[in-house]
Amino acid sequence: MPATTTTTTIDGYKLGKVLIEGKTKQVYNLPEHPGLCLLLSKDRITAGDGVKAHDLAGKAEISNTTNGQVFRLLNEAGVRTAYVKQCGAKAFIARECQMIPIEWVTRRLATGSFLKRNVGVPEGYRFSPPKQETFFKDDANHDPQWSEEQIISAKFELNGLVIGQDEVDIMRRTTLLVFEILERAWQTKNCALIDMKVEFGVDSGGNIVLADIIDSDSWRLWPAGDKRLMVDKQVYRNLTSVTSTDLDTVKRNFIWVSEQLADIVPRKDHLIVVLMGSASDTSHSEKIATSCRSLGLNVELRVSSAHKGPEETLRIVREYESVMQNLIFVAVAGRSNGLGPVVSGNTNYPVINCPPVKSDNMQVDVWSSLNLPSGLGCATVLYPEAAALHAATILGLSNFMIWSKLRVKQLNNFVTLKKADKELRGVRNV
Repeated sequence: MPATTTTTTIDGYKLGKVLIEGKTKQVYNLPEHPGLCLLLSKDRITAGDGVKAHDLAGKAEISNTTNGQVFRLLNEAGVRTAYVKQCGAKAFIARECQMIPIEWVTRRLATGSFLKRNVGVPEGYRFSPPKQETFFKDDANHDPQWSEEQIISAKFELNGLVIGQDEVDIMRRTTLLVFEILERAWQTKNCALIDMKVEFGVDSGGNIVLADIIDSDSWRLWPAGDKRLMVDKQVYRNLTSVTSTDLDTVKRNFIWVSEQLADIVPRKDHLIVVLMGSASDTSHSEKIATSCRSLGLNVELRVSSAHKGPEETLRIVREYESVMQNLIFVAVAGRSNGLGPVVSGNTNYPVINCPPVKSDNMQVDVWSSLNLPSGLGCATVLYPEAAALHAATILGLSNFMIWSKLRVKQLNNFVTLKKADKELRGVRNV
């Protein structure tokens, strides 16, 4: 539709042109904030490419709240998104980007349209890894399914970036990451994420970012894994006729989803205690602490020698054991490392040795951390980052946000390598 102008303001933001208007949202330019835009939700629910549509009072606010909760969670995990902040009850601010016209769908269980397109697959078939599908955004043709080859062959160019194999690979990996983060988040509420769709945009710097809206229109959610308890838009899709009572039910479901998301981020009720045998090990220990904090981990540094003050070392251990449930000790001691083994022999919490070895005496010093007495199970790593990562993998078993930060770190490594390879590949004549 042609662009229009408006002088309306929302929460202090003056709205400019309507950049895009869809069935359930409007996207506005923000002339006083270059590089940003505002997405305003509508009190409208649709299905079947808009063939079925109804006004639903309050849906815009519920959708905006749900979307904000989801994107704040993903932003905290470190996922690259366009979302900036909520703006009023029905809108949010995002970085302006050009949208890639592809919907990425990730499925854990076979249901819905997948069954129609794949006759013979029973409902509930579990995909491991999750099944990923792509659809070209084209309402007139009911968003046809596209292959990877079709996406690459289309050569979409957005903000100077041509979508090729590398970009498809990045979106595929990111889509899977987003699904698995939200799947683990919903598991804390005994709710199964069955499938979901996401979209990507390209920002002004040529970076692919997760964009658009993620709300109850975007996924299937089955509390307790029971399809009969579904609380998503499928309830509306399944209605052959729609009454006001039906719409009230759909609205209550959407509210329930938003309420569950309100406290879904786990508490930071853990602690990494870095015990160093001497203050001379502070520099090494600080590197461990820095790596821990980069993963969102709480960390505290203490000085105590198991050789020179074993009673004080064990007193410190008992002090933390009395107040913390999710606790990990990292022992930093050079030469003869008695600190890690002594702590490991006197606690049931994980102990990680990270001795500050030097190249000229590494083989001698590290041996005291590796050659443990029987009955001890402390691990040994040589680099500060490795100590932090090992601690995070332990805590991530019960904390999906820490697990998510680790997965994002893996994705960022993948993206960095992809970009470096793209920059350097090709035959060169010297």
